[in-house]
Amino acid sequence: MSGLPYPESAPVFSCAEALAFEQARFSGPNAEAKEWEAMQAAGAGVGDGILRDAREHGGLQPGARVLVLVGKGHNGGDALIAAQRILAAITGATADVCLVFGERALRPLAARAWRELQDSAPERVRQLRVADEWGGDFAVCLDGIFGFQYRSPLPDIAREVLERAQRLSVSFRAAVDLPSGLAEPGAFRADFTYATGTVKDLALTLPNAGRVRWVDLGWDLSAAGVGGTTRVLRPALLAPLAALRPSAVDKRSFGHVGILAGSRHYPGAALLAVKAALRSGAGLVSAFVPESLVPAFAAAAPEAIWVGWPETPDGGLALEGRHLIQQRGERIDAWVIGPGLGREAETLAWVAAQVAADARPVVLDADSLQPGVLRAVRGPCIVTPHAGEWSRIAAGLSPEEFTVSHSIVVVAKGPMTRVAASGVSQVVLAGGPVLARGGSGDVLAGLIGGLLAQAPTDPVRAAARGALWHARAADALARERGQVAVATGDLLDRLPSALRGL
Repeated sequence: MSGLPYPESAPVFSCAEALAFEQARFSGPNAEAKEWEAMQAAGAGVGDGILRDAREHGGLQPGARVLVLVGKGHNGGDALIAAQRILAAITGATADVCLVFGERALRPLAARAWRELQDSAPERVRQLRVADEWGGDFAVCLDGIFGFQYRSPLPDIAREVLERAQRLSVSFRAAVDLPSGLAEPGAFRADFTYATGTVKDLALTLPNAGRVRWVDLGWDLSAAGVGGTTRVLRPALLAPLAALRPSAVDKRSFGHVGILAGSRHYPGAALLAVKAALRSGAGLVSAFVPESLVPAFAAAAPEAIWVGWPETPDGGLALEGRHLIQQRGERIDAWVIGPGLGREAETLAWVAAQVAADARPVVLDADSLQPGVLRAVRGPCIVTPHAGEWSRIAAGLSPEEFTVSHSIVVVAKGPMTRVAASGVSQVVLAGGPVLARGGSGDVLAGLIGGLLAQAPTDPVRAAARGALWHARAADALARERGQVAVATGDLLDRLPSALRGL
């Protein structure tokens, strides 16, 4: 567990910490020029994020209407620059801009962004006043009224604007940095929130923030002196997976992962985990599954080494198969135990005996996540629970609290997956509802296991890398094919594209 936090993650800021950091960053000579440069980068990042993420429901089409809600300050400027980016990318797109507090209230840089948007496409930009009729359908509603310095309550005019915007037919609702109004009644409800420069802790907890994405402006956040227990993973964590491998290597150079999984009732889980491990970059994958499944599985994934395991009468892995681990598992570097395993007492008993006797690193998933199994663990361990499984094993502790008292890495799956170790939680700001289907956890377990076999002394990095890679593959899949008419196995073919452009 040593080495936390990793340089491939960044701190999460409180609003007070973010204010102090930005005041220090934008002080001194050329402060306004530095602020304008940051605003341009933030706005461009928000615009590009919207263009990417809107592809999950078909993308922005020619002639798309964009509604932009603008306050007085930097959030409004970011939103205006984002709108300019969208209009430049989408043929015939138009922007209806509501300057909520009027044009005279705009601060200098927001006023500059407003002028530049008008000058960039004067025939496609219209100022929409509160008193005007707000009819029709909009492809995007972009909220830039208030930033992280917002203080309750909502001014009446802002509340009216937000209520009117909420009643409109809008395909994609996005907030700059934080939803205006935060969580109070009448606050903006976003599908995506684009955290600019720094990620604020409120963005990770507000139910109306939707899916949070970080617009990283390349600032040196290590100098901020922020040292909380929550951090955000950067895509740079995956960069080594996209790099060239050394030439003087063979299959034994990249680890050997063993997978103990499957039952007659849940055969597909084992196959998904094995296929994911094969995509992880591991040199060898050995799969120990019920013997009746081997012929079909070997045909489906011939790259793996398939070992048939004696079965219980109900189709699970029987106790008498443990000798296979000694015979066929001596050179394995890391284990994955659990996908599709079932909950037969006999099976769970030998799983507990296995982790008690074998100190090699292990990923525990699905039905292997039992209190008795965790108490028996002797070596480095990664657990990958969803919310229901977590409630079964956590005894009321948060993942961060749990890892303080247990030498275990927790990958807490959910709408915002967290990788916790040694009391520090690293958040994955990727992925989404496309993962809310059976089998996605089996893919994750196999992927993490394959990475763990390649770096058995660094379970935290293997867990974080696998969680981020899995989530980015989900984004690639949703942008290409939508969130609905896909299957979990489609994730496997998006793992390569998730590493591109890092």
